[in-house]
Amino acid sequence: MESISKQLIIIGGAEDKKEDCEILREFVRRAGGTKAKIVIMTAATELPREVGENYIRVFERLGAEDARIVDTETRDDASSSTALEAVSKATGIFFTGGDQARITSVLKDTELDTAIHKRFAEGAVIAGTSAGAAVMPDKMIVEGDSQTNPRMEIIEMGPGLGFLPGVVIDQHFLQRGRLGRLISALIQEPADLGFGIDENTAMVVTDRQVEIIGEGSVTIVDVESTYDNMGEILKDEALAICGAKLHILPRGYKFDLKTRQPILNNVSVLAGSGNT
Repeated sequence: MESISKQLIIIGGAEDKKEDCEILREFVRRAGGTKAKIVIMTAATELPREVGENYIRVFERLGAEDARIVDTETRDDASSSTALEAVSKATGIFFTGGDQARITSVLKDTELDTAIHKRFAEGAVIAGTSAGAAVMPDKMIVEGDSQTNPRMEIIEMGPGLGFLPGVVIDQHFLQRGRLGRLISALIQEPADLGFGIDENTAMVVTDRQVEIIGEGSVTIVDVESTYDNMGEILKDEALAICGAKLHILPRGYKFDLKTRQPILNNVSVLAGSGNT
């Protein structure tokens, strides 16, 4: 039996919704093109109707067969038969921006959460922007200070939705200077791989491979086999990290999650190998 490919489109926020819509266009294409049935999850935002209808207009303009809002203001809404039916028929499920803690507080471990994971396993494309990107790992950044050096006190972690476990994801990355908080999150979690996604940029994850699309870059921090001083410092003291790897990948570049290496010309780049 042919295995079903799981697909994620994880967006750094502020994606283009007015012009070419490269990232949202790719989401619609992967979700079935003109046969796409898209559910817009607005749990993160305090303006679900306004935000949801904006996305409906974009998806309909791009030719999706159907686009509808599923709003969950409370956990009771996450057992709604209407919501469950919409998700069961969806070929694409899109999480909007807002506050990632709102998403997990109303969705985590509910019937709707289970239904979304079931559709993901069956081949539906899951996408999220900004807060919707933050919830993709099993442990997420709930909040944290930007534009500061790494310290344990600047970051708060919490459970995510677990579509891409074992990593940490941050968004609005270049625009808000979030390298320090991404590193702090990686050491605190602990996880080995962190992805910082610029605005109007996305990482498309398919079969354990990441491809970058959009106008910015994705910064990848690999702290496997590194030294840190977390066990020696107090909460408000500076972290030291030695031996970390840093990759900055713009549009068209790929990264192999199995080998933990960028891919150039379909060949994994080995540490210290130079050009290929």
